[in-house]
Amino acid sequence: MKRNLLAIGLLTLFFEANAQMTSAPKVLSHIDDAGLFYVGKDALVYNGGGLQVKDSGVLENHGNIMIVATDAANDVVRTLVGTGDKVEGATVGGTIVNKLNEETAYATWNSNSSSNTPVYTYGQLYISGIAQDNIKGIVNQEFRSPNHGGYQQFSVPFFGKTASTLSTELGKTFNNARWSQNEILVWNNSKIVFDNLPSLSSLQLGSATLPPYSYYILGGKNLDVASAKKTLHGVPVSDVTYNTLTMQNAGLGVVYGTNGNAVNQYNEKYNSYLGDSFSTPAYRWDGTYFGKNMYFFSNPYLTNLDLMNVNKVGDINYIPNLQGIRLEPTNVEYHPGQGGSIVLFKWVTNAAGTWTGDTQYLMVRPMGTFVIKLNDNSASPAPSINLANLRRFNYYSRTAGTPYTVTANRGKSSGTVKEIALIGLNADGGEVARTYYVVYPEGATGHSTEVNAQVSAASTNLLGTYEEDAINGGYDNNYTSSYWLYINEANDENFKGKNVKLVKYSGDIVSFKVQVKENGVMIDSGQHVLSSNEGFYFKGPDGIVQSLSQDQIIAAAGSSTQDYDVYYGLPSAILGNTEKVPSRTVVVYNPNIDNYIVRFDPNWKKADIQVYDMSGRLLISEKEVSTSSDYTIKLLQNLKSTYLVKVQSEKGDNVQSKIIK
Repeated sequence: MKRNLLAIGLLTLFFEANAQMTSAPKVLSHIDDAGLFYVGKDALVYNGGGLQVKDSGVLENHGNIMIVATDAANDVVRTLVGTGDKVEGATVGGTIVNKLNEETAYATWNSNSSSNTPVYTYGQLYISGIAQDNIKGIVNQEFRSPNHGGYQQFSVPFFGKTASTLSTELGKTFNNARWSQNEILVWNNSKIVFDNLPSLSSLQLGSATLPPYSYYILGGKNLDVASAKKTLHGVPVSDVTYNTLTMQNAGLGVVYGTNGNAVNQYNEKYNSYLGDSFSTPAYRWDGTYFGKNMYFFSNPYLTNLDLMNVNKVGDINYIPNLQGIRLEPTNVEYHPGQGGSIVLFKWVTNAAGTWTGDTQYLMVRPMGTFVIKLNDNSASPAPSINLANLRRFNYYSRTAGTPYTVTANRGKSSGTVKEIALIGLNADGGEVARTYYVVYPEGATGHSTEVNAQVSAASTNLLGTYEEDAINGGYDNNYTSSYWLYINEANDENFKGKNVKLVKYSGDIVSFKVQVKENGVMIDSGQHVLSSNEGFYFKGPDGIVQSLSQDQIIAAAGSSTQDYDVYYGLPSAILGNTEKVPSRTVVVYNPNIDNYIVRFDPNWKKADIQVYDMSGRLLISEKEVSTSSDYTIKLLQNLKSTYLVKVQSEKGDNVQSKIIK
């Protein structure tokens, strides 16, 4: 029968009073054969000592269970078959199961606010102070996640789990064939590469060799973790050992080669898989910043991990030199015979100790992954992260400066970072794309190596902003054909009243929803003015400037490809918009064919292409090239030189780009 929370509390008190009379191994709570202990999704159950479940007994957890050692040497967590411990894969024996409550809401992330009701909840298990050797119980962890595409980014929150068991649990057969989309790979923070697992049949995941926080990717061929719930089995990870990583020297000594063309130990070019959207274009493949000081983690525990305060000076988990965190992939491409590369992620950046961007993803779910990017390797002593300190039952973050407990509340912080999110909505009100614009006193205006809050947009993004002209506002035409931005930053004083260019590239975006934060906290609905007595403004193709308020919906007027102006501070004068929307036609290196290509704007039908060397000599000239597929620029592979590429559409739109080989 289901016990209510009051009954659970009385039962716990009874066991606690008698715990000291038990000889080793110690058990405070025992669920016997055929017993059911049910924990509701809003319940918090505290167990001060060991716990065991026997034979057909079940501990069914929809809420929150804390198992905290009172005798570290003797307290145990066990699932029994008779008098022996249940082993991984056994179909009989005691059962501890963490349940999903709103299973079909798996793709929805909860708002990071204690004032909102979480829409996706699940049973969480917190074990503290019990040595790994004393944790022998098998937990059934229910799991459902968006599919990531070519390779699923994955956590294995169990200790000593045999890699091959994932085949049965996830419904596909994994192997060791690299680039097959059937392999399991693990990230190597030092060498900046995904390593092969030497054996699936015997290799134990979650160990001294492969710590429980290791970041895995699973081949996505015939792998579907979205359409139906899966259940994984294993021994929970102790918080006593293997929970801390010192973040130092990631990528030190790794030479990526010109434009990332050097190869790793698996004969893969670094530019075929390694991305670093935190790096400004000035740092691309510079050998010092780009792709360095990146640390890949997964959540090793059966609770949420709260990353909200790792950028706060004075916090026990403070990480100096923190640039940002990469979270939750949404698409991974697969290149036959080569492997995978990331297309889209969620991102947060650290602007003067305030998070900007996709902050709701800073609460990392069980089975989730994340990547920490440091500015450099200069901190002394080198920063470390203790993942056990970050565990949290709640679906919103802990208040900065409050004690580290799994149930601590979140409050508001103060600061001077102003941020606006423009969310592109379709005709049904669904989100199609989003972008962020951040201003703060330390912000860098325009193209600069000093930016801290910027993240580049991918070519597949449908909404973003372009690098601003630092003096006049608007496009910086030196970079419109090089990159655009998912998160843009500027200085709130020297760029006040000047515009950044917001561009949509999809007719599916018919309106924008406005979200405004100050110091990382949402302002009140309908509010426009910030503490600086300034606010954000918007100008559409009609030339009318309007203020932007929290939760406001504004029309995305104009054509399917359309630019707009966004301001922090009311502009003193509005000029007519005579600038053309940048084309999405780009010249990029394609590692699959080891050559440069022209990737055309979808709105183009035909194009003329010319390629010149630096002496002005015309090397390639082709007329009326079809834009339905990429155009390969056939240059001599072994000749190191610089080239100028000119591309013109049938409507006279021009794109110029340099190739440096």
